[in-house]
Amino acid sequence: MAVDKKVKFAENKEPRCPVILLLDTSGSMSGQPIQELNKGLVTLKQELEQDSLASLRVEVAIVTFGPVTMRQDFATVDYWTPEQYTAGDVTPTGEAINYALDILEDAKQSYKQNGIQYYRPWIFLITDGEPTDQWQSAAQRLKQASNDKKLTFFVVGVQGANMHILKQIAPDPAFPPVALNGLNFSSMFKWLSASLSSVSHSNVGTGQVTIQQPAWGTIST
Repeated sequence: MAVDKKVKFAENKEPRCPVILLLDTSGSMSGQPIQELNKGLVTLKQELEQDSLASLRVEVAIVTFGPVTMRQDFATVDYWTPEQYTAGDVTPTGEAINYALDILEDAKQSYKQNGIQYYRPWIFLITDGEPTDQWQSAAQRLKQASNDKKLTFFVVGVQGANMHILKQIAPDPAFPPVALNGLNFSSMFKWLSASLSSVSHSNVGTGQVTIQQPAWGTIST
């Protein structure tokens, strides 16, 4: 559901907690993995809807790769209807990260122009393969943004993911890559919803909220 940004900000002046879901939809995700991912996105929406404050403050954007495609611009849950994604093509992880960083800057400018406060944004990367493009420069850009406290980045490796490369992409040692247990997307998205709700109930500018350890995966060491 598309809505004019000025209209949505006029209707809802609450601070925003922006999160970008970077979803790997390469060929290796075909079959049950992409089906469970789609179900998990529905769970995320349902969980956020149950928190009246989070439903006003959390804004979800969805970017799939490959190819890199904006599937959902930043929107609160009432303006987001999860799609049924299909899998195919390669895994341009570096391009996807760069794209996410670009649209995040655009979103920040939009918030500022409309007098909307915002929490530190999140980028949540989910992938089951290894990059098929040059990802190193994107990882460096991501690391700089993380060091400057401009965002919080999480990466989840689905079965088959190259965790060694994901450890090099993840910029913050406080949030190392997590290997998903099986295809337990539902529990992962419930955790994500709870984490975003905690952020949305805090005061803007108070720093990083304490996040519970993920019980749905194994932390890569």
